[in-house]
Amino acid sequence: MGSRWSLQDTTALVTGGTRGIGHAVVEDLAQFGATVYTCSRTEADLNKRLKEWQDRGFKIYGSVCDVSSPTQRQQLIQQVASKFNGSLNILVNNVGVNVRKPTSEYTSEDYSMMMTTNLESAYHLCQLAYSSLKASGNGSIVFISSLAGLTSLGTGTIYAAAKAAINQLTKNLACEWAKDNIRSNCVAPWCTKTPLVAHLIEAKFHPFILIFF
Repeated sequence: MGSRWSLQDTTALVTGGTRGIGHAVVEDLAQFGATVYTCSRTEADLNKRLKEWQDRGFKIYGSVCDVSSPTQRQQLIQQVASKFNGSLNILVNNVGVNVRKPTSEYTSEDYSMMMTTNLESAYHLCQLAYSSLKASGNGSIVFISSLAGLTSLGTGTIYAAAKAAINQLTKNLACEWAKDNIRSNCVAPWCTKTPLVAHLIEAKFHPFILIFF
């Protein structure tokens, strides 16, 4: 990846790293020299990716985790802390999900599922990883947000509200945890071609609504 800078001897956790944006982030971090831990809900997907990465010489590890589950989030961070001896340099909160409906048609189950997966999981993982990020002496949190959290893009009100909350969470953690040498930033992408939006592209949906990851 060049010699301008390196992530050699750093550690990273990327949630949902077997597909889409998360997959690209995992590979980039590894190419810059980081040792990376990731997770997926699907064991077959995880094992396939881990073998591919190991065959390429990357230091990438992982385990099965559904980040919508508090118990599984706790187990994930315990596994990461054990793997990295209680020190974590980078946390990338990548996992997200969306259901597109008119606001009047959303159910309470839709709301709970999307808020739990998109917002609560990221918030809780930051809490759980705090001590490891602090112990590294140089921690960095990156949230994968969306422009839907800044303006109306037709992606659905619940998704947009969750991403707006992620943006504000980013700002507050940046201020609160700066004293512990933990940075907090978010990336708010526009339309990104990933497997999660492939069916919408094939159906020739307007690109303004292709904003979920």
